[in-house]
Order: sequence, then C-alpha cells, then structure tokens
Amino acid sequence: MAEGWETLRLLSEPTRARILSLVRREELTVAELQEILGMGQSRISSHLGLLRQGNLVSDRREGKHSFYGLNPSLGGSVRNLVDSALAVAEEDDLFAEDARNLERILARRKQVAEKYFNLVAGRLGRSYCPGRSWQALGHFLLLLSPRIRVADLGAGEGMISQLLARNAEKVFCIDSSPRMVEVGKELAEKNGLKNLQYKLGDIEDVPMKDGSVDLAILSQALHHAEKPKQAISEAFRILKPGGRLAVLDLDEHNFEKARELYADKWLGFSENELYQFLRDAGFRSVEVTPVSREEQEPGFVTLLATGLKPSA
Repeated sequence: MAEGWETLRLLSEPTRARILSLVRREELTVAELQEILGMGQSRISSHLGLLRQGNLVSDRREGKHSFYGLNPSLGGSVRNLVDSALAVAEEDDLFAEDARNLERILARRKQVAEKYFNLVAGRLGRSYCPGRSWQALGHFLLLLSPRIRVADLGAGEGMISQLLARNAEKVFCIDSSPRMVEVGKELAEKNGLKNLQYKLGDIEDVPMKDGSVDLAILSQALHHAEKPKQAISEAFRILKPGGRLAVLDLDEHNFEKARELYADKWLGFSENELYQFLRDAGFRSVEVTPVSREEQEPGFVTLLATGLKPSA
C-alpha cells in the first residue's frame, strides 16, 4: 500500500489528481477519461500506470474494456489522505468542469441502455436475451415456492420436483414407468431430498387420498394420457379446497411423427380444449396462455393452464 509521502507525490501532479477524483466517483475506461479530460490515450495510460503502481487505482476487465476505479483496499490513513487532498483540489474550476463532463458520460451510458429497451419494448419476451431461458427462469421461480404439499403427476425423473422439494413441505412424484420411479428415487437420495417421495402409478388413477395436496402439476404429461380429461379430474380430486392445478402441455399441432418419436397419444390440445377440461373437472378461475414457441420445426407451442379448486 502506498505510504503517505508517496501518495502525496502522486497527487501533486494535477492530471493524476483529476483522474483519481473521477475514478473515485465512478469506474471509467481510458476512452471515457480521454473524453472527459480532453487528453490523449498515451498520456492518460501513463498516469494510470503510476497510480496503479502506487496502489491508488485498480482495474477490472469486462470484455474488451478495462474499467479503472479507486482501489477498494486502500488503508484507512491513506484513504483519509486521498479524500482530504481531493476535497481541496476539487474546489478548482477545472475539477468542476471534469465533474460536469463525467455526468454527461454517465447520462450517455444510461441513454444507450434506454435506447435498447425502448427499441425492444413490447417484444422483449420474443427477443433473444443472454442468460434468459425458460430453464433458468424455472430454477429461479421454483426456489421461491412456499412450504406446501405438491403432486407432480407424470413426473418422469422429477426435474421440477427436485427443485420444488428444496422449499416444499412434501413433494409426491407419480409416474407409470418403474424405471423412471427408480431413477427418481436414486436422484432424490443422491441430493438428500428426504421430503421427495416417488410412487408408481397412473395419472388417470392417482394413488393418493382425496384433498391431500396444495398444488398439482401436469408438466408435458397430459398428451401421454389415454384419457386426459380423467387425469384432470384426478388432479381435482387429490387437491385440497383452494388448491391449484398447473398444466404445461403442447398446443395442438400436426407433427404426426411425435406419436412414434415421443410416444405421444395426443397431438397437443387447443386452448379451448384445455380450458374446457379444467372447467368440466370443477376448477374455477381457469386461465390458458401460450408461454413459449420453439423456433425450429415443427415449432411446438407450449400452453400453461391453471385453475383453482373452490374452497367450498
């Protein structure tokens, strides 16, 4: 860490003091410092090098740019010395002009972001956004779930249930494939999820008592059912009054090969069909909404259907 005398020597040069005053307020690139100070790159880089040697400035790499800021590890006495020296220096008109130029640079940064979001407003959900995916959003939202009892009907290995079980009181995975149940149990044991229970059973004849869960899920399972309306009715039966059903399934499509490739019994369901399935089973506050569309052929669309079991 720079000693007091070395710090004073570095700050005695006006350009270095101006640079330090700026990066103390905001991390800046060399190009931004050039614009603010009206100086060439080599001159600014030279002064930044000296400030780095004196441990007064640190840099952070982000993509092609390096951002310079006040070293966050400055010792108390050195930091006090820097603050005191700059407090006096910043009374000069030149420093005040630098501050105004800094505000202009920061305003421009904000305008660049605003311009992008203004451009994609109304279609952001349909535009590519780095790091955003349904899988990532699912992980995020499922970890916020309350401590409730859940039935994942047609769960397969139970990817959703593995996440829900981290917060839920109890999660039951129902699947008709003995191998899926076996693999799911192994995953639950491996991840230490003692509140996750797998049961072999059919979603059209769920091996659970009436009114035993708060939430029932049918995630891409309904189009494998022989009688999808019966599966919805079974979900209604096992839900407590006030419980909720959530169905994720394919919108109706004409991709016949799905029967052979994925063992699908139904080529999806229309929004009206799903709505009527839930209403006929007794659900209220029913909503059906398209939530995703695959870009590649055959362009499957996923629907989300939800409904509440009346409290009385």
